[in-house]
Amino acid sequence: MSIWKQPVDLARINAWSANTMMETLGIRISAIGDDWLQGTMPVDHRTHQPYGLLHGGASVVLAETLGSTAAMLTLDPDKELAVGLDINANHVRGVRSGTVTGTAKMLHIGRTTQVWEIRIESEEGVLVCISRITMTVIPARVVAAR
Repeated sequence: MSIWKQPVDLARINAWSANTMMETLGIRISAIGDDWLQGTMPVDHRTHQPYGLLHGGASVVLAETLGSTAAMLTLDPDKELAVGLDINANHVRGVRSGTVTGTAKMLHIGRTTQVWEIRIESEEGVLVCISRITMTVIPARVVAAR
C-alpha cells in the first residue's frame, strides 16, 4: 500500500528543482515505489572536493533532497509542509566519477515528525554514504504568512 498523498509523477516532482541547488548539482528523482523514493546525482566537477572525490556535503544535499521530497509527498501541501529538523551522514566510501543513487525509506511517519533513512550507493551498488533525516511537519499557513 502506498504512503504517498500526492501524485507521484516524476516530471512534476523534478520540476520542483528548477532554479535550485538540486538543478545545479544535477540531482534527479529517478524512481518511486509504494514506500521509497530514489534519486541520482552525477559525480563530477560540480560535486567533487579538492582531492577529486565526491564531496560529503554533496552527499548530504542528495540525502536531504530525497528525504524532504519523500516527506512532502506524504502530506497534503494545502494543509502541511515538511521542513528539515536534523540530518546526519556517515561517509563510508569515496567515489571519483559516475553517478551515485540514493534511496530514501521511511522509518517513522508521525503527526509532527518524520524520520527517513537514505542509502547512497555507487554505480556498482557499493554503499558510499548512509544518512538519516528528521523532518518536522508544520502547518502550511506558517510558511505562507512569511
